Amino acid sequence: MKRTNLYPIFILLMIGSFIGFLAWSAMRASDSGPQVTDADYYSKGLRYTSTVLEKRAAAVLGWRIDTQLSGRTLRLHLSDKEGQPVSSAKGVIAIYMRNWGETISFPLQEVSAGTYQMHLTDSMTGEMTARVEFERDGARLNRQLLLNL
Repeated sequence: MKRTNLYPIFILLMIGSFIGFLAWSAMRASDSGPQVTDADYYSKGLRYTSTVLEKRAAAVLGWRIDTQLSGRTLRLHLSDKEGQPVSSAKGVIAIYMRNWGETISFPLQEVSAGTYQMHLTDSMTGEMTARVEFERDGARLNRQLLLNL
């Protein structure tokens, strides 16, 4: 009884699999196009160093955000390391709403010293992720929030 040598068949199967995978990946690359998740990635990359410096400035100042949701009004209290309110900061909240499939930015209104607020509309329901950003005098603070309405 003669034994058959399976190595040549195995090598041919490996080469065929490799060529098949190459063809499949080439088709995927040509059909799907660029899948950049952030359209503004290049300018954000250029601003990376200044953003790091702004975050360090906010950390040195000891900025802190306290959030409060009463009804459909979101209040954010911005204070420094001594607990004093930080007023005249520019506040923006970017909310990702799953039911709309997009991120929408809203300015935050300062209602009193260090207190910023936004009214959430009736169409904003369910679980939403948000990014809050405050900027004043070259210092910037970013925080992530999870809202559930």
